[in-house]
Amino acid sequence: MAAPDPGLAFELNIPFPSLLLARIALGSLSPDPEPRKGGISKELSVTENVLHVRWKAEEARILRVSVSSFLDHLSLVVETMELFGPPVA
Repeated sequence: MAAPDPGLAFELNIPFPSLLLARIALGSLSPDPEPRKGGISKELSVTENVLHVRWKAEEARILRVSVSSFLDHLSLVVETMELFGPPVA
């Protein structure tokens, strides 16, 4: 009997200039649930100034769509940060 397929995994680590900006990105990107229930999961966390994202998926196509969508949202978050400048404490 063959072992169960563990599926696919992908990790992305995005450094930000500061812990605060990494946390802002985490807060902006975390609420987006995956559009399809089942078949994929996404975990986000921050360590120091780095945003960590880890996906697990059953199919390459689902993983590709999720990562692509995330990168589009990340791009928008970074552009917005650059437009408004650093947060005022």
